[in-house]
Amino acid sequence: MKVHTKETQEKLTPRKALEILQDGNTRFVNNLKTQRDLLAQVNETREGQWPFAVILSCIDSRTSSELVFDQGLGDIFSVRIAGNIVNTDIIGSLEFACKIAGSKIIVVLGHNKCSAVKGACDHLEMGNLTELLSKLQPAVYQENQTKENRTSENEDFVQNVAKINVRRSVESIIERSYILEHMLESGSVGIVGAMYDVSSGLIEICTDSFYIKDEISPQLSFANFRH
Repeated sequence: MKVHTKETQEKLTPRKALEILQDGNTRFVNNLKTQRDLLAQVNETREGQWPFAVILSCIDSRTSSELVFDQGLGDIFSVRIAGNIVNTDIIGSLEFACKIAGSKIIVVLGHNKCSAVKGACDHLEMGNLTELLSKLQPAVYQENQTKENRTSENEDFVQNVAKINVRRSVESIIERSYILEHMLESGSVGIVGAMYDVSSGLIEICTDSFYIKDEISPQLSFANFRH
């Protein structure tokens, strides 16, 4: 499979870019990985790169974006940090990916059984990790469905917090980046939240954190999207 060029990247819409990622995850789940000549892709990208998507995900060893979306060299930017949290450096990286390098879609990818989320649920404090986990605490406090056993032992609680954290990260990116906000409003970029299942490999789009400008409506909208 050929790598993306400037021309193929420019032709993509945010919706089409998301579809490419979803198709890749379908191949991954069904063990139908695309055959790629990676050394050829090294050669094809030596003069430049034209990734069509940027994925903000956790550092969890089971959630490699290139693998779970079945993408090759030069296809996506992969931004990884424990708990897929957002900070200034990460937002700057997303701005570079979209405004400078031309990526069409941002995906904030959380996952179940996340150790960082579990640490936040247990109010863990340990060295520099304390500051990182503090960025997950608002999602812990915002989870209001669980009345008892609000600890990492409760898988439902952990999952709820992880989903809230994805939504908050998406909202934070939009609120803190006027560059990306304007690109969203113009329809040149989309941003969605998603959750990866470490048991099945399946990625599901979060319908409460889906921002792609509708091609018909002039208004930026939440969209009901079905995987």
